[in-house]
Formats: sequence, C-alpha cells, structure tokens
Amino acid sequence: MPGGRLTKEERRQIALGVADSLPYAEIARRLGRPTSTVTREVMRNGGPTAYRADLAHRATERRAHRRRNPSSRDPEPVSQPHGRDGGAVAEYEETFIGVLMASGLPRMPARVLTCLFVTDTGSLTASGLAQRLQVSPASISKAIAFLESQSLVRRERDERRRDHYVVDNDLFYQSTIASARANDRLVETARRGVAVLGPHTPAANRLENVARFLDFISESITRAAEQAREVLHTGPGTPSPDASCANLD
Repeated sequence: MPGGRLTKEERRQIALGVADSLPYAEIARRLGRPTSTVTREVMRNGGPTAYRADLAHRATERRAHRRRNPSSRDPEPVSQPHGRDGGAVAEYEETFIGVLMASGLPRMPARVLTCLFVTDTGSLTASGLAQRLQVSPASISKAIAFLESQSLVRRERDERRRDHYVVDNDLFYQSTIASARANDRLVETARRGVAVLGPHTPAANRLENVARFLDFISESITRAAEQAREVLHTGPGTPSPDASCANLD
C-alpha cells in the first residue's frame, strides 16, 4: 500500500468522510493517499453502509498477524490455474466480498458466493466450500439456504448423489426477475393500504405514489432483463448487443 499501512486515525477520517457521503477521491486527497487505497479499504471492510474504523483496523491487524504466523487458522491455499497470481486473487476475493456485503449480503453468504464465482467450474460441494473457506459445514448450509432464497445459487446432484452448489449465467437473470417480483408484492400491499386508509387522504396518496413508482421500476427491470438476457451468454471476444449498436453511431 503506497505510503505504508493506513493508521487508525486515517481510518477514522475515512469513516467520517464516508458518513458525510464524500467521494472516495476527495477522502483520498485529504489523506494524501491514492483513491484506490481508500476504495479498497472501504469495500473490503463492509462497504460504504457498514464501514467502521475500529472494526476495519482490527481486521487489518488480524490479517497481518495471520501473515506473520502461517500456522494460524487461515483459509487453505488453493492452487491457482492459468498462471494466476494467488495473492492478487485473494485480494480480489476480499474486494468482491466487500462489494457484495455493501449490496446487502451477510458476510458468510458473500464469502460463499465469491468462492463460487472465482471457481472456473462455478460449482463446488458443501465440503469443498467448507474446506476452501475453513468454516463449519453448518455455516455453509446456512449461507447456501440464504443464497438459494435469493435465487443466487442453485443445486445439482451428481451421479454419486452429492449436492453441488452452482452459479451460472442465468442465475443473474433469475435473481433480477425475483427482485422485480418482490417489488410487485410491495405494489400490491401499498395499493391495499390505499383502500384501508381511504382514497384522497394524505397517507393513501403517499402509498399510491409509492405503488406507481415501484410498478414502473418493476416493469422496467423485467423488460430490461428480458432484452439483455442474451448478454449473459456472450462468449469471450464477442461484442455485446449494446456495443454493436454503439459502433453504428
């Protein structure tokens, strides 16, 4: 990290800047640090909605301690294919976990989902996940149950009747559609409130406006997901549909 590790005071300044909704570039300028340093620090420690200076500092100290003491409980090193840099992959995983947590995922489901995403097969058994993440099977089971409820993973059974947990391209589409359907339920509930509270009252008007807004958003999300679904199956080197259109301008 340029300029050495962040100090506790610098982390406190980052937390204050995040709380004030300052851009990462502005926080970095005030600290005399690269923007990437501040961005990485926030995203690997809970994201902008959950970043806490004291927790981030303790987490960094724990990571430093584990590096100095390799015998401590660390995730089992995974042999990296395709000549990948193991250290860079590990740092990327931490960043990805932070981004997923900032989007609302609890830490363990975020770790499991990240592990599946960075695996070339996109598929691991529960024991494989537990081994890679060095956690109990019960932790994996709870995380998988949460991810399945959000349509973020699916399970397949092999010929030996072992469950494999899978991420694939269509899961993003399915998760997006599930989110739109959740909005539909909110729309229905809001409009039910209009009848209960009485038409033309301020509360009913508020709920009707919320219903209209969410109805529009839900319809837009569903339409966009249907139109963009083919992008999820685009092969390497194949231009996406929007890129092709851009070339026509």
